[in-house]
Amino acid sequence: MSQAKQGDTVKVNYTGRLENGQVFDSTENREALEFTIGEGQIIPGFEKVVIGMTPGETKTVNLTPDEGYGPHYEELVLDLGREQIPPGLEPEVGQHLEVHQEGRENLLVRVVEVTEKSIKLDANHPLAGQNLIFDIELVAII
Repeated sequence: MSQAKQGDTVKVNYTGRLENGQVFDSTENREALEFTIGEGQIIPGFEKVVIGMTPGETKTVNLTPDEGYGPHYEELVLDLGREQIPPGLEPEVGQHLEVHQEGRENLLVRVVEVTEKSIKLDANHPLAGQNLIFDIELVAII
C-alpha cells in the first residue's frame, strides 16, 4: 500500500483538541479535509504527521505551538481607548474586526476584552501559543 509523500493530494478525517480536551475543530459530520502535502495549506506539524501514513491508518499527535499556529506574541495584543473606536461601533468579546493600518495591509483582530474606557484586541491566531492534540485518519491518497 502506498504511503503519503510530498506533492500528494490527500483526504484526512481529524479531530483537534486542546490539552483540556476541548474540541476546536473536526471533520466529524462533514467532508474529509483535502490538501496537497508541501503546499503550506495546513499547519506544519499536521502535514508532517500525514507524510508516511497509508490509507486507513490513524495517528494521534501532540503538536507544540511551533508546529501549530506559532507562539502568542504580546506585541500583537492592542489596547485601544474608546475614543479610538469609530462612532456607532459596539464591539463584543469574540467579535472579529478589520483594523486599517496606514500604508500597510489591514489587520484582522479579535476582540478579547471590552471595558467602559478601553477595548483589547488580539491579532494572534486564536490557537497561537497552544499545544494541540490531533487524531488523524488518512482516508485516501488521490
